[in-house]
Amino acid sequence: MGLLGRALVFGRMIKFSHSIFALPFALTSVALAVQGPPPWRKLFWILIAMVGARSAAMGFNRLADQALDAQNPRTAARELPAGRLARAEVWGFVLGALAAFVLAAAMLNPLCLALSPLAIAIVLGYSYTKRFTALSHVFLGLALAIAPVGAWLAIRGAFAAAPLVLGLAVLLWVAGFDVIYACQDVEFDRSIGLHSLPARFGAGRALLLARAMHALAVLLLASLYLLVPLHPLYLGGVVLVALLLGYEHSLVRPGDLSRIDAAFFTANAWVSVGYFACTLLAVSYNRVP
Repeated sequence: MGLLGRALVFGRMIKFSHSIFALPFALTSVALAVQGPPPWRKLFWILIAMVGARSAAMGFNRLADQALDAQNPRTAARELPAGRLARAEVWGFVLGALAAFVLAAAMLNPLCLALSPLAIAIVLGYSYTKRFTALSHVFLGLALAIAPVGAWLAIRGAFAAAPLVLGLAVLLWVAGFDVIYACQDVEFDRSIGLHSLPARFGAGRALLLARAMHALAVLLLASLYLLVPLHPLYLGGVVLVALLLGYEHSLVRPGDLSRIDAAFFTANAWVSVGYFACTLLAVSYNRVP
C-alpha cells in the first residue's frame, strides 16, 4: 500500500471527517474573541493544536478499545481489530499527534503550553471512562469542550465567561448526541460490563436525557447573546441549532435506530457549521459602521 493509501487508512481510523463537529466551535470562539479579522499566525497554530489533539485522542481510543472493538459486531471491522494497522504504527501516530499539539500550544502562548498536559489527560482519559461510569458521555463532551475554551485562550491569553459558557454548551451537545449513538450498543455494553446511560436506564429514558441536555445547550448558546456584543443575526443561529437538534431527535426512537447515522453525523455537522456561519455573520455585522 502506498503512502496515500496508508494516510487514508489512518484517516478512517480517526474518523477525520468527524473533525467538523468540534472545529467550527473552536473557530466560533476565535470569532467571538477577536471581533474582527483573525490573526492568521495564531489561527494556523489553533488549527494544528485542534487536529493534533483530536487525532491523538482518536488514535489512543482505538488502542484502548481494540479488544472491545473486536468483540462488537458493529466495530469489529475497524482498522486495528481487522489487522489493517499494527499497534506500533498507531502508537507512533498518537505520539506524533501529541507532539504537534504541544508544539502548537507553545507557539500560541505560555498559558496554552502550561495547560497542555491537562488537555492531554482529558482527551486521552476519556477512552477509559466507560469502564467505570455511565457518565462517559459527559467526559467525551468535556474533551470536545476544550476546543472553544482553548481557542479563546490562544487569542486572549485569559479565561472569560463567554468561552466557558460556549464550552459548557458544547459539552452538553456532544454528551447528548453520544447518548443517542450509544443506544446502538445497549445489549453489547451490558453483556461485557461497559457503562453508558442507555445501558443503565434503557434507550427510552436515555433519549429523554439526551433531549434535556440538548435543550440546556440551546439555552446556553442563547445566553451568549447577553455576554458578548453580537448582532441579532446570532439569535438566528441559535434558532437553527434548536431546529436541527429537534430534527435529530425526531429521527430516533427506542424501537427504531435505523436512521441513527443521519441523526449522528448529518444533523450534528449542520449544527456546528450552521452555528459558526451565523455567529461569523453576526460578528461581521458588529463591525459595520
